Amino acid sequence: MESIAEIKGKLKEAEIADLPALMAGYAEDGRSGVVAAIASAQKRIDAYEKEVARIETMKRFEKEYDMYSYICGIDEVGRGPLAGPVVTGAVILPKDCKILYLNDSKKLSEKKREELYSVITKEAVAYALGFNTPERIDEINILQATLEAMREAVSKLSPQPDLLLNDAVTIPKVDIKQVPIIKGDAKSISIAAASIVAKVTRDHMMVEYDEIYPEYGFASNKGYGSAEHIAALKKYGPCPIHRKSFIKNFI
Repeated sequence: MESIAEIKGKLKEAEIADLPALMAGYAEDGRSGVVAAIASAQKRIDAYEKEVARIETMKRFEKEYDMYSYICGIDEVGRGPLAGPVVTGAVILPKDCKILYLNDSKKLSEKKREELYSVITKEAVAYALGFNTPERIDEINILQATLEAMREAVSKLSPQPDLLLNDAVTIPKVDIKQVPIIKGDAKSISIAAASIVAKVTRDHMMVEYDEIYPEYGFASNKGYGSAEHIAALKKYGPCPIHRKSFIKNFI
């Protein structure tokens, strides 16, 4: 007879699709450890099915506009920080996309974002990024700088999309049909994917800036106005990646 530890290991390591048959094979084993292991496996199945249902709900707009060949999600990261660039992501997912756990990047752990970034960039039909500098943000304001970066991201895509699903905004000077969606990064898998790609890219950039300007804690605060960041700003003054129009109240 297999030990309880062996059975637990098998159930823990099994793929979701293989679990029901495996669980059925141990259904008559009345040992409390086996019963608990089967219950734990059932929770895994329930959580998986709940996530599949959630993702199907997030495909609402992709299904509604399924007549379009290349649907692109657009989102930005970095409108609020005191330092660093604004980064936009543009992602065209395959029609039969099966990626789970896509969501507003702010609702995901750093580890999960990194995992999803790898999957998205591997499986996407196309993806691209747009950037705008602190200098440009100061020059034309954060909204216009963001829209400019969005146009850049869209222009880099190949194939070019025939529909844009945007997080809240309508992008001027773009001749592609657009659908602005309020809180779109939590309602559309395409926008969520763009949010994740932009967020991971910008976070990596801020970690690199931290090595150049270590006084401000950019690796941890990513340029946002944490107490540590503001204290350093008051002590050392601004560095070249600070947005002058954002830090007037602190220096």
